[in-house]
Amino acid sequence: MTELELKYGCNPNQKPARIFMEGGDLPLAVLNGRPGYINFMDALNSWQLVKALKQATGLPAAASFKHVSPAGAALGLPLSDVERQMYFAPEGDLSPIACAYIRARGADRLCSFGDWAALSDTCDGDTARFLALEVSDGVIAPDYTPEALEILKTKRKGGYNVVKIDPEYTPAPIERRNIFGITFEQGYNDLAIDEKMLENIVTQNKDLPQSAKNDMLLALITLKYTQSNSVCYVKDGMTIGVGAGQQSRIHCTRLAGNKADIWWLRQHPKVLALPFPENVRRPDRDNAIDAFIADVLTQREKADWISQLSGVTLGSDAFFPFGDNVERARQSGVKYIAQPGGSIRDDQVIETADKYGMVMAFTGMRLFHH
Repeated sequence: MTELELKYGCNPNQKPARIFMEGGDLPLAVLNGRPGYINFMDALNSWQLVKALKQATGLPAAASFKHVSPAGAALGLPLSDVERQMYFAPEGDLSPIACAYIRARGADRLCSFGDWAALSDTCDGDTARFLALEVSDGVIAPDYTPEALEILKTKRKGGYNVVKIDPEYTPAPIERRNIFGITFEQGYNDLAIDEKMLENIVTQNKDLPQSAKNDMLLALITLKYTQSNSVCYVKDGMTIGVGAGQQSRIHCTRLAGNKADIWWLRQHPKVLALPFPENVRRPDRDNAIDAFIADVLTQREKADWISQLSGVTLGSDAFFPFGDNVERARQSGVKYIAQPGGSIRDDQVIETADKYGMVMAFTGMRLFHH
């Protein structure tokens, strides 16, 4: 297939719309549904993210995308009992790829409402059964088991979007796009993010354990496919707060930090103890939990609980211009920071990190994405 006609573009008035290859066939197939223009933008960006995560860590990876930025991304690590409860996960053994998506979706369940899911590995029955329970627009994966495909084809009255991508596909080295009738051209961003980028530790504390390195890689790869400016908080192999598309770096850090705080507050004993009848829909539970955190938990209860959050990693797609970003990050338990460096105030930023015993690596690489 060389092209695929779409219902419309970003908005219903933007017609005609299609995706196509100038030479050769599209590296994807629609197995169910009728994905739209934004669906495919989410699908292709999210696929690049999970593929890069799998290559960097060797672990299955998943992402939950909304409007061309990740609401969450995660590695396929086992779920704790608390995670099962807060993410509404089923009991029993779950496959690594199912755990990856459940954690990615759980990073920010409000923002993941109506998401596009991306899986680095074959979508299996465990993953499909969980997806079937969530409000989601579609999924992209390198393959699907017959069981998974059968389950997904029943979702959304048979209209759920299921896309299969060729995992061996490599894009052309030059990419082009049109804006206002003018063609832009640049090299495809094939920057490989690996542990070599984490070697330039500029703080007094240089103790960077492997778990923090993995979280740094997760943060940086997530940022590579997040609309800039962007900042990402990560803990234990999953994003817990993504701040995307802000004009100010400190606003990115605050936005992502506030999301990280809410993720942590969802684990507060009073939140976990909320009684929900079985017939209450998942989105309604998420909204009720969000309201409970905002309006019922006292400021003292929230502050006391957030003060216990620790071991968090933060990544930034460009340098921190001031130490205020580090100050805000500390409030959400950040211990490790990866950022490009290069500000005229790098010394001030490093000094602020040293004040709190943080570990900061300068990657030397900006990760803007537009």
